[in-house]
Amino acid sequence: MGSYGDLPAELVTERLRLRRWVPSDAEGYRGLWLERDPRVPPVRRIDAEGRPAVEEIRGWLLDNPLAADPGLGLLPIELRDTGEFIGYCGLTVGHGSFDEPEIAYELAQRAHGHGYATEAARAVVEAAARTGRRRLWATVWEWNAPSLRVLEKLGFHRSDRITEDPERGLTIWMTRVLDPA
Repeated sequence: MGSYGDLPAELVTERLRLRRWVPSDAEGYRGLWLERDPRVPPVRRIDAEGRPAVEEIRGWLLDNPLAADPGLGLLPIELRDTGEFIGYCGLTVGHGSFDEPEIAYELAQRAHGHGYATEAARAVVEAAARTGRRRLWATVWEWNAPSLRVLEKLGFHRSDRITEDPERGLTIWMTRVLDPA
């Protein structure tokens, strides 16, 4: 494992602020779970008993406010002009590694179609380059065309790796070599 700088705890763009999680984000984060496509694995959706509940999520945020390995993180996204929580974006080991982490993002449906995912992810890609990392990964279901478009706008390209899942379809592995900061 290499030596890298940490992903900053705050990133600011023209319209967005990515920052550390706070307990009050639990309700907005749970809202993302409620909106998830039925093809998303059940473990990442609200179950028949209504779990995870807001209090469970609040506990997760207190236990691991970055929701990732040290030096990486998933940061909540808020609109700068209103402070409204609209999703998250950041770096995690996920399907990648600490040296070559995976970028992850998810936005509330009300925030789709405004370029926010691209804007937030661009800030994270630039911050990743400043940590000294050389490559990022992303995994996305083939049916998630909007997410594929975001990644392509950010300079990610399809690798030769595809994961097949008979229930959820193909997962496309995309990658991007980072420019040295």
